[in-house]
Amino acid sequence: MGKLALAAKITHVPSMYLSELPGPHHGCREAAIEGHREIGRRCRVLGVDTIVVFDVHWLVNAGYHVNCAPRFQGVYTSNELPHFIKNMPYDYPGNTGLGQAIAEVATGMGVGTRAHWDTTLDLEYGTLVPMRYMNADRHFKVVSVAGWCDWHKLEDSRRFGEAVRRAIEERYDGTVAVFASGSLSHRFNDNGSPEESIHQISDEFFRQVDLRVVELWQRGDWKTFVKMLPEYAVRCCGEGDMHDTAMLLGALGWDAYDKPVEIVTPYFASSGTGQINAVFPV
Repeated sequence: MGKLALAAKITHVPSMYLSELPGPHHGCREAAIEGHREIGRRCRVLGVDTIVVFDVHWLVNAGYHVNCAPRFQGVYTSNELPHFIKNMPYDYPGNTGLGQAIAEVATGMGVGTRAHWDTTLDLEYGTLVPMRYMNADRHFKVVSVAGWCDWHKLEDSRRFGEAVRRAIEERYDGTVAVFASGSLSHRFNDNGSPEESIHQISDEFFRQVDLRVVELWQRGDWKTFVKMLPEYAVRCCGEGDMHDTAMLLGALGWDAYDKPVEIVTPYFASSGTGQINAVFPV
C-alpha cells in the first residue's frame, strides 16, 4: 500500500536557529540548514506526504510513544538551552492515522507502543528544528516518535523501526520519509567553555570514532556498525542512547541493509558533539 521513500540521519543542533539571528553566530550553521532544505526538496520530488521523526529530545521512561496529534502549533523555547532557542513559532499538520497504525503494528509485534492524538503533548526541538527548514510551508504532515528511551533495549528499538516500515507498507496509503534526529557522539563541552567552543568537539577520541563510523556508513558496512552500536552509544555518549539510529536501521533491514549513505552535510562539531546530515538510500 504505502511507501517508505526516504530515510536519513539528521542533525538538530540549536545553533541552527541561532545561525538565523543577528549576532556573532549569524550564518554559522548555513551548511546544516542547507542540508535540511535539500532533504526537504528531495522529499517533495519523491511525493512524500508525511515525515516521521525519531526525536531523541523526547524522553520517555516506559514503553514506546508516538505523538500523532492532528495539528502542532505553538511558540517554543528550549528548557535545555533557552539562550539558543527562544520564542520560535511553529505550526504543522499531523497525521493521526499513520501514528495509530504504527502503534498498532508495533504492539502487535510485541513492542508495546501508544499513539497520542487527543493530547496536549508538545513537539521537542529534535523535531521542530528540522521541520523549520524542511517544512516551512507546512507541505508535510508530521509524526514524532520518542527517541530518548532511557530504560529500553536497542533491540526493541530495532523492532520498533521494523514496525514503522510495516505500518507504512501494509496499513498506510501514502508516501513517507523517516528521520533519525540525533547526533553521533554527544558529550557536550563543560559548563563555562568559551564562546568559540561552539565549533569544537569535546574530546578528540569522540571525533575519531565518529569519523570511523561515517566511513563504515559510506562503505555500507552495516554488519560491522550494528555490532559496535551498543558500545559506541555508551563510550561516545550517544544522544538518547542512539535509539533513533536503531529505529532507523530497523526500518531499513538492520544488518541486512547494505547501501552506502550519501553525505548531504559533512561531519561537523557543535558545542562538543558530532553532527551530520546523511541520506540512507531505501
